[in-house]
Amino acid sequence: MVSVLVPIAKGFEELEAITIIDLLRRANFNVTTAGLDDQPVRASRDNVLIPDTSLDKVMQDQFDLIVLPGGLPGADNLRDDPNVQQLIKRQHTGNKKIGAICAAPKVLAAAGILTGKNITCYPGALDQVDSSSFSISGNDVEIDGNIITSRGPGTAMDFALTLIEQMGGKPLRDKVSDQLMRN
Repeated sequence: MVSVLVPIAKGFEELEAITIIDLLRRANFNVTTAGLDDQPVRASRDNVLIPDTSLDKVMQDQFDLIVLPGGLPGADNLRDDPNVQQLIKRQHTGNKKIGAICAAPKVLAAAGILTGKNITCYPGALDQVDSSSFSISGNDVEIDGNIITSRGPGTAMDFALTLIEQMGGKPLRDKVSDQLMRN
């Protein structure tokens, strides 16, 4: 079974996080949500999510995929968390999949893993980052090696379905998509 970690930080974009968690669970992936601490997490629009666990309790665990939801200040809180940085760097070194949507690619930039990569993100999300070592497209979803990125709340479903395809193949993506009545 595919194991997935979705770190959640105060100010996350709920549409992105919930869509990712929901669709990956529909694909029967083992999804763990983890807060930066052991408290409920308030999202950018005041919804509250109770994570499955806290990051410090999963630091030694291995995941096939780590997915970072965006939103502000959620993405900044993920970027600034040393545990998140450690997990992202370890995931990248192991050539395992990493997903980031909306403003969350700034976490990957801070981890120094975007050199030579083609990514996408929410417009302006990386304006304060030196992006001379990587390319930013306007595509809804970008796949470059082990890194999958997406633009924002409106692309969350396509992003989650792309993650399913990357981890479980096109037939699984099609099965989940068909159940959502997308066609």
